[in-house]
Amino acid sequence: MVSWLDPHLHTPMYFFLSNLSFLDLCYTTSVGPQMLLNFRRSHKSISWAGCVAQLYISLSLGCTECLLLAIMAYDRYAAICQPLRYTAIMSLRFCLQLAATSWLCGFGNSMLQTILTLRLPRCGRNQIDNLFCEVPALLKLACIDTSANEAKLLAGAVIFLLVPLGFILMSYVYIGTAVLKIHSAKGRFKAFNTCASHLVVVSLFYGTGISMYLQPPSSYSQQRGKIVSLFYTMVTPMLNPFIYTLRNKEVHGAL
Repeated sequence: MVSWLDPHLHTPMYFFLSNLSFLDLCYTTSVGPQMLLNFRRSHKSISWAGCVAQLYISLSLGCTECLLLAIMAYDRYAAICQPLRYTAIMSLRFCLQLAATSWLCGFGNSMLQTILTLRLPRCGRNQIDNLFCEVPALLKLACIDTSANEAKLLAGAVIFLLVPLGFILMSYVYIGTAVLKIHSAKGRFKAFNTCASHLVVVSLFYGTGISMYLQPPSSYSQQRGKIVSLFYTMVTPMLNPFIYTLRNKEVHGAL
């Protein structure tokens, strides 16, 4: 709301932050209400349609956030490494195209993974040992060999976790090199400060996502999986607004 209402924040960085905030809001509400409801029940349940919706929406938003964080790293690269061409590179049209691509790819990959997971026979197994419906927990309900599904899930994780993370790290190598060439200590501090918040968010989100999806579902600990799932669906989205605003003078002024 702040970034849309204040004209000073109508920049590519805050455009992508608005996307991230909206995404996190949807991400939390896709799993949070049902989870809180089940915490109060002795008999914890979810309908089949609700489970399908939860699986598809939460996975879509998780994949979209992976790509969005990579796009935000590119925005920081353009701002610091190409300052004179920044407005030409990050035009409004290009920003819209990048955001739309991340949303479409996220929802497209989720559609594929959801269909592949729901087609598996469960042979009457309907007790999910997890806080919400997600692919690794549902694969454990299957009564056939899930090696093919695990391989496809791993391939998706590589594309949506490792590739964007590699792009982010490469962007920050260029950013770090450019910042070290700045002679002014104040200028270096300002440049590093604009990237610090993004790096913290990347560490929180990718760290938990990689620990969850880059291992075979058949080998992961259920209790550890629950904690990790709770972290990247509820804790990280809750922390993101604080991380991006506590040290941000522009947002303080807008507020």
